[in-house]
Amino acid sequence: MIYTITLNPALDRTLWIQRVRDDVSNRILVEKSFAGGKSIDVSRVLKNLEMDSIALGFVGGFAGRELEGRLLNDGIQSDFIRVSGETRTNIIIHEKETGKQLAFNARGPEIMPSELMQFVEQLEALPCADMVAIGGSLPPGVSPEIYRRIITQVKKCQAKVVLDVDGDALCQGLKALPTVIKPNIHELSELVGRELKEMDEIVAAAREINHQGVEIVLVSMGARGILLVSHGREYHAAPPAVKVESTIGAGDSSVAGFIYGFMQGKDLKDCLIYAAAAGTATTLHQGTALCRKEDFLKIVPQVKLEVLSERV
Repeated sequence: MIYTITLNPALDRTLWIQRVRDDVSNRILVEKSFAGGKSIDVSRVLKNLEMDSIALGFVGGFAGRELEGRLLNDGIQSDFIRVSGETRTNIIIHEKETGKQLAFNARGPEIMPSELMQFVEQLEALPCADMVAIGGSLPPGVSPEIYRRIITQVKKCQAKVVLDVDGDALCQGLKALPTVIKPNIHELSELVGRELKEMDEIVAAAREINHQGVEIVLVSMGARGILLVSHGREYHAAPPAVKVESTIGAGDSSVAGFIYGFMQGKDLKDCLIYAAAAGTATTLHQGTALCRKEDFLKIVPQVKLEVLSERV
């Protein structure tokens, strides 16, 4: 069983226009809405790869009901805590003329202490999971401490935990020792307190996190690919060059690709290749239309894996 936890999900309202122009009426050419949020994206990609999961978190209001309905139509199970506030709506604008993409992310509804405790009680009563993916921003009213609480709880059943958050939330979550974290270079730099640019610097920083007790560190490096560091096993996966339509959800798709391989018992090299392929497959499509299986399968054999070290 796989659970995905998104405490601040969103409806991603995606608009395509010719170009944003000042002081005139900008006409919308195409408009679509998608269920969004980091770990919801993970659930959506896993479903596209024919692997089931259950999405957890908070939803509220009309936007929350629409989000649940969209997941239902996608065949994704969910068990959200309903809150008094309204689920946020993010606005994403694509300029067809320039190829630029603008994203405006809302804060989200304030979560009342009683609603937070309802989620904690739900978590404590859940059947044991094999894998839990936790990701995304925190809504107002929720402390970063919640991530340490979640990880501590699900690890009681020996579940593997993937944590994809940043800032104070990442620092708090690390105290509970998740199995996997997936920072980008900037987030890893903040975590270790120094600027990271070169590959050897990034690898050394990831080793430091290993030594703190985190089994696997995945570092997303944009077009440079993905790095995996796990106690002496150090690999770099470089995806093929593609025409990028949108980068929204690419990192989340990489998490899903990694989980897809891990749950099938693949070794870490294959899991990393799957992560790179899934993230790249998502960039082929506009909006928040995530990794499709046919694209994923085409890209997998094109990913170049470099073994940096295998001291086991």
